[in-house]
Amino acid sequence: MQDFSTLSDQTHAHFSACTQARDQALAQARLLTRYSAHAIRAIHRSQTAAARQNLEEARRLVLNLRDSLKQFPELYYAGYTQDAIKEYAEACLTLALIQDDNLPMPEDLGVEYATYLNGLAEAATELRRRCLDILRQGYSQEAERLLACMDEVYTLLVTLDYPDAVTGGLRRQTDLLRSVLERTRGDLTISLRQYHLEGMMSRLLSRLEQKLHADDPGV
Repeated sequence: MQDFSTLSDQTHAHFSACTQARDQALAQARLLTRYSAHAIRAIHRSQTAAARQNLEEARRLVLNLRDSLKQFPELYYAGYTQDAIKEYAEACLTLALIQDDNLPMPEDLGVEYATYLNGLAEAATELRRRCLDILRQGYSQEAERLLACMDEVYTLLVTLDYPDAVTGGLRRQTDLLRSVLERTRGDLTISLRQYHLEGMMSRLLSRLEQKLHADDPGV
């Protein structure tokens, strides 16, 4: 029965360590999600320095999760851990897309490809909010650029026809992005038409004023 005694001791030691690592991972995942959310909020408020500071804190947590869970891959690849890391990837990619910087690759961020791509899909949907903020001030070429970025992301993701078990449910995120992309395209089209209409009306008014002055110089 000595073998069972040894097995019992080893099993208790393993699960105790696993439970402690899980508790720490949950706390870090919640904090990681918070930093990522704060970064995205700062990005939309054009507070780039604050966004980068939050992303630095988030990156520290991502690296710590990866190192601390090496002995427990089942915890590292658990949903709550990868979801939090996905939020980090989303924030980093949102900043790069809005700042028109080169996209960091999965290796640069230290994240898995499936997690990265799901984060990329959500980052592209964040561009809709940016577009709407811009369009409130009127039509802009910057909104066109952001729409083109959304289209590029969708074009990439729609080609990745692999099982959800491999991509982490990427197909659903791609379908959501398509819906957001089409709504944004419609909003931008309306804004563009209004921009052209306002231009035509302005030119017409200018010609009418010129004709009025020509017909009656005293006006």
